[in-house]
Amino acid sequence: MSTTVKSDLTIHPLAGRIGAEIHGVDISQPLDDATLEGIKSALDTWKVVFFRDQHLDHASQIAFGRQFGELTYAHPHDDRPPEDAPEIYTVDERRSAERFGIDRKQNPGRRDQGLFSGWHTDVTPAVNPPAGSILRADILPPYGGDTTWTNLVAAYEGLSEPIQRFVDSLRAEHRYAADWQGLKGGGAYRQRFEERALVANHPVVRVHPRTGEKALFVSPTFTDHILDVSPLESRWILEHLFTELLRPEYTVRFHWEPGSVAFWDNRATAHLAPRDLHHVDHVRVLHRVTLIGEVPVGPDGRESELVEGVPFVQTPVFAPAD
Repeated sequence: MSTTVKSDLTIHPLAGRIGAEIHGVDISQPLDDATLEGIKSALDTWKVVFFRDQHLDHASQIAFGRQFGELTYAHPHDDRPPEDAPEIYTVDERRSAERFGIDRKQNPGRRDQGLFSGWHTDVTPAVNPPAGSILRADILPPYGGDTTWTNLVAAYEGLSEPIQRFVDSLRAEHRYAADWQGLKGGGAYRQRFEERALVANHPVVRVHPRTGEKALFVSPTFTDHILDVSPLESRWILEHLFTELLRPEYTVRFHWEPGSVAFWDNRATAHLAPRDLHHVDHVRVLHRVTLIGEVPVGPDGRESELVEGVPFVQTPVFAPAD
């Protein structure tokens, strides 16, 4: 029978506006209330926290995540998670290659790490995007493969006051295979996502339920367009906001090592999977669990609205593919 583990947390910030390493805790074991609150507090402040030299398997990663809330099913578009761990979403380019028929040698620029490799906040096409995500390293390349996060609260605070007031009032549609530039492409990705649509309208600025902070809630991967404006105006607004949220001073870049675990607040961050492995033949495998999230609320008190699909909870969003 396991016992609750007490620990002596130390927090080491990694960048000026986002990211900190947490030491002095074994997250493979049940944690006491003070340790859990210490991790939550560090997450509120630094938006993404990292643990080194951990020894997790699927079961202990799931158990760690459940101490912070209920977990989702693996992913809306993953119908083959581990049979004994349906909460686990495996990030492995070989799975995407098998699913969508991508030939890595003929398409070196399409070596996506998982379903997407662009800047994004996880699963925002759902009406209740995950509150947080926990990602652990399994198989790593000998070099490269870093992940980068950006602080969406800092991005909002970097806007001038008149622009803040303007974007406070806006809402946007989020969907898989978003097309914010109006340059519609094709391929198996788009066909799958159009056949199994998951779409939500979210406030462009959401209020964090724990801290009360305002954060930009848009990303190039999933935000399709701003509602109630012209296509040209939508592109102009989104391009400006994307430029702001990707400013280097709001970011932290994390180098994965064996035993590394990243835990990020999905309500206050966006992240970018590696883009430096396209030309090398290295395998990179990580495993993720996500915390069920609440419906976002904007500065005006309005909640997000479901357009297509169902909320993202413990059960699959879509029936398994034949």
